[in-house]
Amino acid sequence: MTESTRADRFVAELAELKIPDPAAGRGALWLRAGGTLLGLGPVVTVLAYLMSHNTSDALVQRDALVIALAGVALSIVGAALFLRYSLTGVLRYWMARQSYDLALLAERLPGAVEKEAGAVGVPQR
Repeated sequence: MTESTRADRFVAELAELKIPDPAAGRGALWLRAGGTLLGLGPVVTVLAYLMSHNTSDALVQRDALVIALAGVALSIVGAALFLRYSLTGVLRYWMARQSYDLALLAERLPGAVEKEAGAVGVPQR
């Protein structure tokens, strides 16, 4: 039996945790959609502002106000989507890495875990 490297063990741990590959899912699509909405929102808002100032008709100005508020809403939704899907990948692998490091630490210090359990009042085996 050959001894595997730390990187090989980490890849095996990720496979055991069944963490989905972010490239295989729809996360990239939602990330791009969020970025697009985030950029499109201010453009719609500025166009509505220009539309409202190029007319003296109150009805058109009110329509422009509604369009400007829709642009602000697009920006907020886009920012939420972008933030959610950009942090998902980072946090997913950070959590897997933390899990792996804690398991590695538990393997290195088995006596310390038993002593700590005995100090708390948990019966030892």
